Amino acid sequence: MEKKTLFDKIWDAHVVRTVPDGPDVFFIDKHFIHEVTSPVAFLNLEKRGVTVLHPERTIATPDHNVPTIDQEKTIKDQLSRMQVEKLRTNCKKYGIELHDLGSAHHGIVHVIGPELGVTQPGMTIVCGDSHTSTHGAFGAIAFGIGTSEVEMVLATQCIMQSKPKKLRITVDGELGKGVTSKDIILYIISQISASGGTGYFIEYAGSAIRALSMEARMTICNMSIEMGARGGLIAPDETTYAYLKGKRYSPKGADWEKAVAYWESLKTDEGAEFDLEYHYDAADIEPMITYGTNPGMGIKVKGFIPETVGMEGSNKKSYLKSLEYMGFLPGEAIQGKKIDYVFVGSCTNGRIEDIRSVAEFVKGKKKAPNITAWIVPGSREVEKLAHEEGLVKILEEAGFKLRQPGCSACLAMNDDKIPSGKYAVSTSNRNFEGRQGPGSRTLLASPLTVAAVAVTGEITDPREVF
Repeated sequence: MEKKTLFDKIWDAHVVRTVPDGPDVFFIDKHFIHEVTSPVAFLNLEKRGVTVLHPERTIATPDHNVPTIDQEKTIKDQLSRMQVEKLRTNCKKYGIELHDLGSAHHGIVHVIGPELGVTQPGMTIVCGDSHTSTHGAFGAIAFGIGTSEVEMVLATQCIMQSKPKKLRITVDGELGKGVTSKDIILYIISQISASGGTGYFIEYAGSAIRALSMEARMTICNMSIEMGARGGLIAPDETTYAYLKGKRYSPKGADWEKAVAYWESLKTDEGAEFDLEYHYDAADIEPMITYGTNPGMGIKVKGFIPETVGMEGSNKKSYLKSLEYMGFLPGEAIQGKKIDYVFVGSCTNGRIEDIRSVAEFVKGKKKAPNITAWIVPGSREVEKLAHEEGLVKILEEAGFKLRQPGCSACLAMNDDKIPSGKYAVSTSNRNFEGRQGPGSRTLLASPLTVAAVAVTGEITDPREVF
């Protein structure tokens, strides 16, 4: 019998038709939409006189450019207001479930999907957003698509897709104190570069991965895209089932037992082959931080910015351009650099475990006077739990302020922008030039490292502070 990877099993089960020497016609189980990439797709459907084939398979929420203050008021920005209103109109017209601003389950699309139990093992999931790979943490094939493909899925519930190559990344061993899943993924990307996964779909494996919570696994899969991969996934296990049990859209009763029996089969067969493999020891991973303008430019917080020795031509030129933008020099220590802003949030680290970890580490302390601290929950559910668990009180006493749910300063499509020239240590996923606002300088790190920076006012190893 053919030995199959987890990815093969899910992919092959969803191929409707194979085009000779071309892509597969690929069935999509769940489609998430938001206010930015859906309006043009719906407009094109109307122009063609086509309806939504399976509205029950699509779920919507506004998240990318919604305000995180005074959400109950009319959105001031005209474009943002128009996009959100268009999402409401389209969802009503086509009978699509919408978790609107102010509703109990509003939030970032990649946070509410798992919270509601919409995301399940064995599924194929798409969204007009690159970080759809987050849902792969449940043992699903999940990836981002463009606006024309959003239209295609709405109209046909299928997409034309060529099957990617397969890459397995194994991390074995135990993580050290103060080292998180964000450090794992930043470490991996620093090792293989921001393009090292191009053309591949990644399976993460190994004892260090299996030991992670579901929220930590989501952080890993979320940033698969930051090494150029199509997506990433982790085989479901007891941790997955425990997380999903009792969720709003999770199977119930006999259906639950049947689902788990199927989910148990979703693992890579012994001896199945990958196109490429990497192995890492968890003991080698320390708290990480980026210093440049792509997520592959990462080092240990206690490390030094790499020298240019061995670099040639355009590589050296682009490297020095990146450092010039950041205001750093080759060979410098990153630790001790003064910081202006910290941001805790995004579909990478805006979940309740992330806010819990920050609150735990700043309890009884005060943020440094030079730090402006933004904490943005990934959903209304996260916001609610933060209040119920007393985390908001701890954070406010430390000088932090909890905002309302949304993508916020991750991509600065609303008013949450880091000013030009200022430094922000962020739990988000991208540190491109101007990503958090024109001229802003972003350093990516874990929530624990962000907490350490907030308290000290400079780049600090969290193990030394806490």
